[in-house]
Amino acid sequence: MEYGIPQDFIDELVNRVDIVDLIDQRVPLKRAGKNYSACCPFHEERTPSFTVSPDKQFYHCFGCGAHGTAIGFLMQHEGLSFLEAIEELAQSVGMTVPRRQKDRKVVAIQESLGSLLEQASQYYQRQLREHPKAQLAVNYLKQRGLSGETARAFGIGFAPPGWDNLLQYIGATQGQSLVNAGLVIRNEQGRYYDRFRNRIMFPIRNRRGKTIGFGGRILEDTPDSLLGNEQARQEPKYLNSPETPLFHKGTELYGLYECRQHSGRLEQIIVVEGYMDVVALSQAGIWQCVATLGTAATRQHVEKLFRSCSSIVFCFDGDNAGRQAAWRALENTLPLLQGQRQARFLFLPEGQDPDSMVRNEGRDQFEALLKQALPLSEYFLQSLQENIDLSHIDGRVQLLEKARPYLESIQSPLYREMLEDHLEKLTHTSRQIFTSRGKTRTEQVPSDSVSTEVGRSPIRGLIAWLLHSPELAHSLPLEEVKQIDLPGIPLLTQLTSYIMQQNQTSCAAILEHFRSSEHFSALSRLAAWQPYQDTELTSVDSKEEFRHLFKRLLQQHYEQQLNRLLNLADKRTLNDEEKAQLSALMHRLKR
Repeated sequence: MEYGIPQDFIDELVNRVDIVDLIDQRVPLKRAGKNYSACCPFHEERTPSFTVSPDKQFYHCFGCGAHGTAIGFLMQHEGLSFLEAIEELAQSVGMTVPRRQKDRKVVAIQESLGSLLEQASQYYQRQLREHPKAQLAVNYLKQRGLSGETARAFGIGFAPPGWDNLLQYIGATQGQSLVNAGLVIRNEQGRYYDRFRNRIMFPIRNRRGKTIGFGGRILEDTPDSLLGNEQARQEPKYLNSPETPLFHKGTELYGLYECRQHSGRLEQIIVVEGYMDVVALSQAGIWQCVATLGTAATRQHVEKLFRSCSSIVFCFDGDNAGRQAAWRALENTLPLLQGQRQARFLFLPEGQDPDSMVRNEGRDQFEALLKQALPLSEYFLQSLQENIDLSHIDGRVQLLEKARPYLESIQSPLYREMLEDHLEKLTHTSRQIFTSRGKTRTEQVPSDSVSTEVGRSPIRGLIAWLLHSPELAHSLPLEEVKQIDLPGIPLLTQLTSYIMQQNQTSCAAILEHFRSSEHFSALSRLAAWQPYQDTELTSVDSKEEFRHLFKRLLQQHYEQQLNRLLNLADKRTLNDEEKAQLSALMHRLKR
């Protein structure tokens, strides 16, 4: 049960949704035999290699390897979370996502807090237009080169000076709810006062454009009387909403909603450090930019970005703080690199940030610098080599020891292999010496084709056939399968049992059933297999091929048992039961 949603609901949802209709609304499809095809929406190509199977309810790109179900497509194409994809699909087919009682309470609380945040956002925007002291904020924004159109696009507002303007506007009876929304603070005496005072307000929106928090920049050089507190000058320059049921700083990105609204297909996303960097770049026509919220880029940030786009450029100041933030971003990006994903790093000249550069040097100069951004691999290797002398063994050992934990964090075998190749040449060292895994090159590099992977192993072949034609599960002698002691048998039995329990199922429903399982990745890969693509496949052919694979599996099992008994016979005399087993196995293998 994922996110409290019953698995049987997810199964029914996936069986109701037509993946062809879903994808065709976003990527026009053309009929290609039994399937549909298009140019892949996840990478550039001229010849269509993106295929959608109505039978499997599954998509696969033979160019970049992207694949998945209707849920997976929305997650990858729209940048949705799993829960958001479920909700959107359910709405499209008229289903209501069931909630546990405690989940319903959480949703009700979130909706209530969301309503307060929306009211606050509208209030701040109106104050920027109408408040007597708003001219201070307007002048500041104009000095930074912002137009009224850009300010409206980002919903920028003004929190006027004073202790309880927002509190009085929404109502003192809502004091505790406003505290829960991060808009008001309750002091030790039990009195409530506004968190944001005399600040330019930047609403932080989620993917659907709903306000979930705020960032506020204090107006400098203003009299203390305007702030209502002599200690106001000690307040932080930028102040973010605290953690709330709606707002989590380590997962949210400022400007992502606006970025997606103004850019159709995102070729890349630029990650900068501040609100004004995002707004200034957007003002210059560079909308594909976001900012972390006063923290280094976390793994959750990077995962969210990669759901929206396959290319990320991290743009930092060239000072020590910028370098540290860049390295943290690299550490959290390395494990997520796979397929077409890539990351680059841009360090601006000293004293410059994206805001000042685009205002002083112009858009063209900034975009010229973007083209010079270092690929992650180059930045990684350069940084590792800093202050290390590779002319002697000690330095080379030091480099390899620094690199080891980062190499082990990389999930993409191909990417890891290529970095190891480079380090091997750089240090004149065999990889067997510096890799703790001790795997050979052949073991690290995945098979180039799913068909080869399926054909090489009967167990993989059987699983692939069950994904392609789930009805074949009824022809598999499950009890006999359970007696086989080979890798992959537990998954085969789980898969077969699940299918036999269903009245009707599809490849997509099977995959979603196993989404939280350790086998999900392997199943998704095998689901991309297409048997006999150039010919019409009959059910008789399917059953015959399935029976043939099962015979191969049995033979593999018998051979393993035979070898076990023969090895045992080399060490001691077999007992009568073992001799009978050996005789039966030899007889079976002769047939």
